[in-house]
Amino acid sequence: MENKNLSIIIVGVGGQGTLLASKFLGNAAMLSGRDVKVSEVHGMSQRGGSVVTSVKIGEKVYSPVIDRGEADFMLSFELCEAARWLSFVKEGGTVITSTQEIMPMSVILGQTEYPGNLLTALSSSNTKLLTLDALKIAGECGSIKSVNIVLCGVLAGLLSDIPEELWLRALKATVPEKFYEVNEKAFLRGMELAKSRA
Repeated sequence: MENKNLSIIIVGVGGQGTLLASKFLGNAAMLSGRDVKVSEVHGMSQRGGSVVTSVKIGEKVYSPVIDRGEADFMLSFELCEAARWLSFVKEGGTVITSTQEIMPMSVILGQTEYPGNLLTALSSSNTKLLTLDALKIAGECGSIKSVNIVLCGVLAGLLSDIPEELWLRALKATVPEKFYEVNEKAFLRGMELAKSRA
């Protein structure tokens, strides 16, 4: 982070843990001595609806609001949501997305079709794109519910000025103790992946 302001949007669908991810990032930033503002959940937080939260980190942060073209990073838990919110990422910013596709109710009911060529659209934007099958990785770590923590681990691997031990302390403060071990494993796998692709 190099003591500069950092804007992160976290997008997914209801039930994927976007709010927990934003709390985790906020806790890690606070432990490293930064000021943090985390937005409330915006969107349909019930299972299946589009959800976005934002995290702003810096020496002094006055508002969690992130406008179009301002986000340094996007963490996306679902492919269509990455495309939906892409305009919020600045030119040269980084999109970290799971390749998971979750069909919205309109698609299930046959009213619309799930968009095709999403990876092509994301790849042709002026952003850095990092894709991974976070659902598969989370399952290998012991729980498919830790997709959010896998993606946070990838982000942490790119933010080298926050030490690993602070991330793990923040994780311990964020997730219930009985789920800590599986989430630690998911986080470290994400971090490892980011470093291997750097």
